[in-house]
Amino acid sequence: MSELSAPPTDRLADPIEPEPVSELERRLREAGADELLALLAEHLERLEVPAVRQALRNPHLTAEAVERIAGQTRLLAFYEVKRAVALHPRTPEILALRFVPGLFWRDLVVLGLDMRVRPQVRRAAEVHLTARLAELAVGEKVALARRASPGILAHLRHDPSPRVFAALLDNPRLTEAALMPVALGAGTPSPILATLAADRRWGVRYPVQVALSRNPNTPLETALRILPRLRKLDIRGVSADPRTPEAVRQRARLLLGEAF
Repeated sequence: MSELSAPPTDRLADPIEPEPVSELERRLREAGADELLALLAEHLERLEVPAVRQALRNPHLTAEAVERIAGQTRLLAFYEVKRAVALHPRTPEILALRFVPGLFWRDLVVLGLDMRVRPQVRRAAEVHLTARLAELAVGEKVALARRASPGILAHLRHDPSPRVFAALLDNPRLTEAALMPVALGAGTPSPILATLAADRRWGVRYPVQVALSRNPNTPLETALRILPRLRKLDIRGVSADPRTPEAVRQRARLLLGEAF
C-alpha cells in the first residue's frame, strides 16, 4: 500500500479501541523525573516498545533518561523508538544527529519543522531530506511540497513537474521572494509559468505578473492576458525588452498607443 494514501472504504471505520496500559506503563508515563530514572534503571532491560513509548511521552523526561533508553541496543532495532528519540526535544543533540540519517522522509519533514528541536538537528533533517528529493516519486514530492520548510521549497520550486509546483503554491511558508526566481528564470518551463499565472493566490501579485510578462517562456496567451493589467511604465519595459517575443512587444506598443 502506498505511503501516501489510505485504502478506500465505503463504510465508517470501526471505532479504535485504546490499547490497554499496564501499571508499569502508567507509572512510566506519569512519574516525576527522579522516579522515572529509577523505573528505567530497574526495568529497562526488559521493557517492550509500548512501555518505552509511555516513557518518552512523560513530560518530566530528562536528557539522561533519553540517553538510557537509547543505550539499549535491543530497543533500537525498532524504528518507532529511533524515531521518537530523534524527534524528542530533550534528546541531546549529538544523540539525535545519530538517528537523523535513518528516518523516513516524512519524519524528516516533521523534524525539520519542529521548533522545539535544536537548530542543528533541524538543519540536519533538512540536509538529508534535500539529498533524497531525486529519489521521491512525483506523488511523494506533491505531498512534501504542501508542507515543506522554506529550505526544501527552495529546491522544489525548480522541480519540472507542474503537479509538484502547484502543490508548492499552496504551502503557507512560501513567499513571493522565493517565487520570483521562478517567474524571472529564463530556464523555467512554460507549463510551470502557466501554473503560476493561473494561481489565485500568487498569479495576481503584481511583481509576479510583471516578471511573467517579460519571461520569454511564458505562454503567449498568458503574457497577452497579463499585459493590460500592468502599469504604463512596466508595459513600456515589456515593449523594449529584446528577450520578449515580438507578438508580446507589439501588443505592448499597441497598449501604449505607439505605431509599429
